Amino acid sequence: MNIMDFNVKKLAADAGTFLSRAVQFTEEKLGQAEKTELDAHLENLLSKAECTKIWTEKIMKQTEVLLQPNPNARIEEFVYEKLDRKAPSRINNPELLGQYMIDAGTEFGPGTAYGNALIKCGETQKRIGTADRELIQTSALNFLTPLRNFIEGDYKTIAKERKLLQNKRLDLDAAKTRLKKAKAAETRASSEQELRITQSEFDRQAEITRLLLEGISSTHAHHLRCLNDFVEAQMTYYAQCYQYMLDLQKQLGSFPSNYCNNNQTSVAPAPSASSNVIGSSALTSTSGLVITSPSNLIDLKECSGSRKARVLYDYDAANSSELSLLADEVITVFSVVGMDSDWLMGERGNQKGRVPITYLELLN
Repeated sequence: MNIMDFNVKKLAADAGTFLSRAVQFTEEKLGQAEKTELDAHLENLLSKAECTKIWTEKIMKQTEVLLQPNPNARIEEFVYEKLDRKAPSRINNPELLGQYMIDAGTEFGPGTAYGNALIKCGETQKRIGTADRELIQTSALNFLTPLRNFIEGDYKTIAKERKLLQNKRLDLDAAKTRLKKAKAAETRASSEQELRITQSEFDRQAEITRLLLEGISSTHAHHLRCLNDFVEAQMTYYAQCYQYMLDLQKQLGSFPSNYCNNNQTSVAPAPSASSNVIGSSALTSTSGLVITSPSNLIDLKECSGSRKARVLYDYDAANSSELSLLADEVITVFSVVGMDSDWLMGERGNQKGRVPITYLELLN
């Protein structure tokens, strides 16, 4: 027998098997043939595997949306992944916002209160963008990749063996049907032999499928560890963002609502709490704002000389009679007869204007 004859016979046998399965399947659907039912344990395992596959796909896809909201970027990353190439690095939204803020602050002037604040905010946004990038990389490696490996690896193997089990069941039920229809003794003997073979192949395939399906419990345990890694990555990310914003808030200071209309006189916030202090120590108001002890300021109001003072917080002048301040800068301050008790006259180079005393710490 040459190779061509062998191939022709194999194709004919395959076609006959396919036709037999199709007939059996159709008769089962029409209720004209009996169907071998799988045992309850195997059915439960198959249901558990299917449920795991469905929810894993949903969780994986939604996690991708969470980490990368831009659908076009996700498609681009998918294409590069299929091509086994590294996707080009792209600036993310926090980094882009941070760069805009820095550029705006630079143009407005780092020496102005608003410009300085924009630059500080921009730098913090960039740090958040870096943390966001690290979250995406860590989550993709420790969470998304294992889920994708299950869908594209383990579950594909399960689906393949499940389909093979379905075919073996159809072969078994087709053999049972032929045995029932067999009349002659020779035909009946042949059908019985075929039934024994198909039953053996079905039992073997059912055992293989069962062993694979029992591995789903191990898959759940593995995915649980991956979920813990994902939660830890998120916790690290949000903790970093919180710390960045906390540091930014300290840099900017708490801006009280003391901006009034141009035709009104602005009044600096008065201390809302008091305690014993030494030298130029500070007090804490009910709003959480740290303010300068009034003892040294009272001394200054009573003397006629000038003193150096460190600015505690940024302050934007409400009108031309006031002087804008930057946190940590040192200015000269002095009292003016008749000026409101909450204000001093501040001087920085050629610039001069009123400054709120609660924003100052007198230096020795």
